[in-house]
Amino acid sequence: MRRSGIIAAALVVLALPFTQAAAQTAAEAPRVITVTGEGEAAAAPDMATIRLGVTERADTAQAAMDAASGVAERLLAALSEFGIDARDVQTTDLSLSPVLGEPDGPGRTAEVTGFEASNRVTVRVRRLDDLPAILGAALEDGANRLDGLNFAVSNPDPLLDEARRAAVEDARARASLFAEASGVTLGPVRSISEQGGYGGPMPVAEMRMAAVPIAAGEAGYSASVTMVFGIED
Repeated sequence: MRRSGIIAAALVVLALPFTQAAAQTAAEAPRVITVTGEGEAAAAPDMATIRLGVTERADTAQAAMDAASGVAERLLAALSEFGIDARDVQTTDLSLSPVLGEPDGPGRTAEVTGFEASNRVTVRVRRLDDLPAILGAALEDGANRLDGLNFAVSNPDPLLDEARRAAVEDARARASLFAEASGVTLGPVRSISEQGGYGGPMPVAEMRMAAVPIAAGEAGYSASVTMVFGIED
């Protein structure tokens, strides 16, 4: 019995430092409010990015590539006539692949019936008034692919800064609300960090290929911040 009492006493003594450390850690835990704020800003776009090109089929690989290259050359010449700088035109896809026919029967290998060549470019249009005419000229010159159209602001930095300010204001408002609802006093900002990634340019809202009418709408950008506020005693 005495031995058991000694062991129990030893366990109590050993447990005391851990209990005291846990209590000290809990007492030192920072009293903070952590919130995330969102902000947005938008403006009328002043440029557009279009992705277009041509896909051609022919009996031979050379004929398919020649056909696609011919359309691409006419397209590049048309873009140059609109005053689009060479730095604003980039080839983004150049491909050649065989076209396979249907197999003659089960277990039979499909035969090559021709070849397909594609040539696609990405173009930045800095004069939006020219955009409908550029698209029309591309179609007339043989372009048969339009893979995307996006509007943007050439210098988005002021809009991004506006979105960041709005995000900070949103975070501060959320923190104030939480503090009031919790019955505590909001303290100073302990830390602030910006979340990665921004909402990019908005895609075109409307496009009908018959007459190529375009609705530019607005180019919108967003920001997100995480803020940590202290709680005053």
